[in-house]
Amino acid sequence: METEIFRLNLISPLYYSPGGASDPFGYGESPEGAAGTEKLFCFELEETQFRNIEPDRDKCMGSLAFYGVSVPPKGTEKGKPGSLPQGNYLFAQKRELLNRETIINLAIELQQEALWQRLVPGKALYLRYLYEDGRPVTQLFRPYTER
Repeated sequence: METEIFRLNLISPLYYSPGGASDPFGYGESPEGAAGTEKLFCFELEETQFRNIEPDRDKCMGSLAFYGVSVPPKGTEKGKPGSLPQGNYLFAQKRELLNRETIINLAIELQQEALWQRLVPGKALYLRYLYEDGRPVTQLFRPYTER
């Protein structure tokens, strides 16, 4: 997959209310996806995989730690809000809804790029869906620190 990967310094966090569909790979099929709601999924990556140059495809996404929507769902808001914290990220995006396999490929590319640049990748991976100019966008954020 040919993807441009950028370094991004997010200077202010993005906040999300808990809730919405919990399937991080079914955004396009969910009512929230059809309505164009921005969603964020945060994965906690496995200890044995998150700094591996060739991670196991079946384990590289880790476990889902948080998911939320940019606008509180109708009714009462439950739980503590989550965020995409401020900080340094490797960032990639595609102006389309990506399927599970393509998202995993992109996550592996981000991890490999961090290691090739001699960065220390963080243990989280953020998957964000939104609409820009009426079109779906899939974004991945991987925090990093410099050595």
